Amino acid sequence: MSDDDVVIRVDHVSKDFVLPHERANSVKSLFTGFAQKNSGHTRKETQHALNDISFEVKRGEFFGVVGRNGSGKSTLLKILAGIYQPTAGTTQTSGKLVPFIELGVGFNAELTGRENVFLNGAMVGFTRKEIQAMYDDIVAFAELERFMDQKLKNYSSGMQVRLAFSLAIRSEADILLVDEVLAVGDADFQKKCFKYFRSLKRDEKTVVFVSHDMQAIQEYCDRAILIEQSNLVAEGSSHDVSTAYTRMFLDQEKGAEVLKKTKQRWGSEEVKYTKVGLEEHKLNDHNKQLTLHTEAVVNRDVTQAILGFKIRAEDDTALIGSNTKLKGHELTNLTKGERLSIAWTFPNIFNTGRYIVDIAVQSENYEEVYDWWEQAATFRVERDEDNSYPVHPMMSVVVKTEK
Repeated sequence: MSDDDVVIRVDHVSKDFVLPHERANSVKSLFTGFAQKNSGHTRKETQHALNDISFEVKRGEFFGVVGRNGSGKSTLLKILAGIYQPTAGTTQTSGKLVPFIELGVGFNAELTGRENVFLNGAMVGFTRKEIQAMYDDIVAFAELERFMDQKLKNYSSGMQVRLAFSLAIRSEADILLVDEVLAVGDADFQKKCFKYFRSLKRDEKTVVFVSHDMQAIQEYCDRAILIEQSNLVAEGSSHDVSTAYTRMFLDQEKGAEVLKKTKQRWGSEEVKYTKVGLEEHKLNDHNKQLTLHTEAVVNRDVTQAILGFKIRAEDDTALIGSNTKLKGHELTNLTKGERLSIAWTFPNIFNTGRYIVDIAVQSENYEEVYDWWEQAATFRVERDEDNSYPVHPMMSVVVKTEK
């Protein structure tokens, strides 16, 4: 990787926070705080938020950062944004950077949505004329046309994030830092945000993306890192890092038992797949549509389950995938003994070769893995007409010659 390609360099970065703890010496002081100020019994605790983190991000790369709550992900993004200074180590960025961190900070609850757009637009450097020119697009993207003259204190948290996100994406940037901004908002707004992310990939913008959604990490990110207890514990392809992340949520005893059976399958088994497969294992040009059939059983009551799949080539390149949440199917309040049947139908776009099917069941917000099964099924495609691309969609060509 040449120095010209690197736009973010994090070099042995650590971040500590010093937390004062004051000892109360009477019941009254617990409530008044007077005794702590004068007693001299103040002790300090050092919290190690990040420990010796190093990595590089290339220009035009979509780079994922994953980890459990409290692992240090948001602290890392705030250091990259210049909000925090590292205790040790250095960071370097090349180009204009826009952070999508804690969207809505700086909004005034007593002002209307319209007033906040002009106020925050001015704060990020837009002239009033520029804000007026983009105002309608900002409001339309946020889907808040009927609410712009209401005070912000009457907005829900989701409405505020939508308005802040819509305003933030107007800033021209070389590097974007995105921290779980899609956790708030309905499915339609999340789809709109992901469409915006796709446009960033086409424009080769550099994006550092923090998320708990491993489907999004695998779909959008070229590479990723995993932070656990303030340390960088994995770095590599988005597939490998997201797999490492999901394994961390296993119960230690049960996880060890599952992994003894097969390294390709693990989970807490509240919901577990019992069947997976296609109609045929060997496909050709006559198979225009493919259907992946899966069945699962509910072993314990769960409030919600998200079932999904991914198809990848033998070199681990992810080709297609989806899940029930993305498709708008809410599977809620499942009871022990229920059986689920899920059929995924999609066009046969695959070129000649062998393909691998991974399937998974996760809890609400992807926080717990019920069943993660890699290489649950395989199939092979043989085409009469071959080419060097991983996909082979139906296409035609018209050639005209004139004299």
